[in-house]
Amino acid sequence: MDGKNGITSRKEYGFRDPVVRNVVDKFVSRSDVGYSKYGSSLDDERRLKMKGLTKYLNDIQEELMDAVLYIQAAREELQDLSEESLIQRCIDEDIQETL
Repeated sequence: MDGKNGITSRKEYGFRDPVVRNVVDKFVSRSDVGYSKYGSSLDDERRLKMKGLTKYLNDIQEELMDAVLYIQAAREELQDLSEESLIQRCIDEDIQETL
C-alpha cells in the first residue's frame, strides 16, 4: 500500500539472487500486514508526525531485544535437536550391535 490512497504500488525487479527476492517479498508482506493492522504506512507515520524519533528508537530497541531472545531460543532448540540426534544414533548403534 502506498499509504496515500490505499492503492498497492509495487515496482517489479529482476532478481539474479532468489535469496534477495525472498527477503524483499518478506519485506513487502510485512509492510502489508502492518498497514492492515495499523491503517498507515511507515511513511505516513513519518510525514504526518504520528511517531517521533524517540518512539522509533524505542521500537528498534524492543525489536532487537526480541531478536536476541529468538536467537537464544533457536540455539536451545538446536542443542535439543543435536542431543536427541546423538541419543538416537547411540540407540541405533546398540540395536545394530545386538543383531
